[in-house]
Amino acid sequence: MAALTTTAQAPPAETRPAPEKAGVRRRRRRPRVWRGLVLGLAGLYFLVPLLASVVFTVHTPGRGVSFEAYTGILGAEGFTDSLLLSLGLAAATIALVLLLAVPALVAVRLGAPRLRPVVEVVCMLPLVVPPIALVTGITTVLRWGPEHLSRTPLYRTFMAVQDENFPLVLVLAYTVLALPFVYRSLDAGLRAIDVPTLVEAARNCGASWAYVILRVILPNLRTALAGAAFLTLALVLGEFTIAALLGYQPFAVWIVTVSGAQARMSVAVSVLSLLITWALLLLLSRAGNGTRPAKSAATLAAAPSSNKDQ
Repeated sequence: MAALTTTAQAPPAETRPAPEKAGVRRRRRRPRVWRGLVLGLAGLYFLVPLLASVVFTVHTPGRGVSFEAYTGILGAEGFTDSLLLSLGLAAATIALVLLLAVPALVAVRLGAPRLRPVVEVVCMLPLVVPPIALVTGITTVLRWGPEHLSRTPLYRTFMAVQDENFPLVLVLAYTVLALPFVYRSLDAGLRAIDVPTLVEAARNCGASWAYVILRVILPNLRTALAGAAFLTLALVLGEFTIAALLGYQPFAVWIVTVSGAQARMSVAVSVLSLLITWALLLLLSRAGNGTRPAKSAATLAAAPSSNKDQ
């Protein structure tokens, strides 16, 4: 009888949770608390200064809430010109740095993989050179050029690089500054795919080198390209030192200039520029991830051969 009673009160062996499973569940639940805590602290770290800036721009002690700082931005002198100049410089810098970095990294990976550490060191050098040292060197060259090139055909080119409407010298300087970030993004993308196999398959199917780069390599690097453009855009829109010391006025320099006379408007423009940067970054991210998936190398490489057959 005692044996029957004990058997009836005990839960079935199948329904009892194993002690190991219960311990695993407890261990899995703990990180969720830490994740929430870390995300909450990170959110406060970023949102509190942003909210304080917004309150500073819309609230005036004794006068209440007013949006004059935001409504007067479009009419502010120099706002549109500086913003368009920064966006143009960002587009030119992204195009130039990708044109330089993508073929170079693909060529190193295909033809000389042993040179990859050397290329990496060269691309990382701008991180250890302070911007003030870089702009000092650029200024020295700009002063030296007219004295030695005034009687040569290169003089007009040298002066055109310094055009105030669109200073190409800033594009060159920003390209150097963006090179480490672009290299890291593209290197991660190239590591994720088998470049030699893709190129060999496409070439065996009759594809030209231009077709291989444009239709086989670049579609597989779409996310890496978007990340590189992503970082370059943020760098150009926020760069101040080189542009200010060279005497140009892109968007970041204009914000600092206008802050001396109109503090609320300068903070409002900073908040607006942050929102514009986020919107552009979302567009780049959408362009990198939201398009159709890349075709396989064999399918893409078969296209030109089929066209030739026709």
